[in-house]
Amino acid sequence: MPEWPLIVIILCKQMLIKKAIFPVAGLGTRFLPATKAQPKEMLPVVDKPLIQYAVEEAYAAGVREMIFVTGRHKRAIEDHFDMTYELEVSLEQSGKRELLEVVRSVKPDDMECIYVRQAQALGLGHAVLCGQRLVGDEPFAVLLADDLMIGPSGGQPVLAQMVEQYAEWRASILAVQEVPAEQTRRYGIVAGTAVAERLVDVSQIVEKPAPEQAPSRLGVAGRYILTPGVFHEIASQPRGVGGEIQLTDGIASLLRREKVFAYRYAGRRYDCGSKEGFLQANVELALAHPELGAGFRAFLQSLPL
Repeated sequence: MPEWPLIVIILCKQMLIKKAIFPVAGLGTRFLPATKAQPKEMLPVVDKPLIQYAVEEAYAAGVREMIFVTGRHKRAIEDHFDMTYELEVSLEQSGKRELLEVVRSVKPDDMECIYVRQAQALGLGHAVLCGQRLVGDEPFAVLLADDLMIGPSGGQPVLAQMVEQYAEWRASILAVQEVPAEQTRRYGIVAGTAVAERLVDVSQIVEKPAPEQAPSRLGVAGRYILTPGVFHEIASQPRGVGGEIQLTDGIASLLRREKVFAYRYAGRRYDCGSKEGFLQANVELALAHPELGAGFRAFLQSLPL
């Protein structure tokens, strides 16, 4: 009995964030021709598509309602998380129970997948706004599948770490990492006051500033926990950098009304929106794979320098 209150606290924390938005309407032009006929989010890293890594991370953090903001030619994502009756019957009849469990584990029974169309590519802020009706008046997560986030070995996934921070602060939480000064043009950059070892009370956020104009080197990675108040702020924004409705601008406006914190997550991020980051993720996750790792490492060591 003395452990019961602790169990209740843990379960409550896990259910704080029940919904997540996955903006997956992008064209993936940096990976052409590989993405000419398939979504970039379906590109495999070792043996799973990018989008599945993000969904599994959200599920591990207690999220059960996955909201995919899609565009044209994204049907493969919907098919991936749908039941494949013929495949399951074939595997069952062949006695391939392990593969059958792998297929069924893609979408657990208590997970719901919802799809909403982003008719125009008007930016990340607009993609998040497309999920407003489905999110309602609840805090929610945003996960960018391009950013493959791996928690520390034996530790929590990144979004689960952020949910713990939300449980304590009840305010928007942005995942951040320190980036080289010459790369500030690639990120939303935050500045503020440290309130804990890994937490910063954000006072400023700027979208893709030049190095000489960046308020710090803390770049926002592709994980957010946001309060529903951000929807009003996004909707009030004019088009920003690149002529798009920027999520960063909405968060900057939210700062005038609510606290926003930046969290230095524990773990590793792979920028799978770039070919170099995608290759790095494949190599490092293959080396860490329980079945493939040893053989793949031996292969790499056999290559001539």
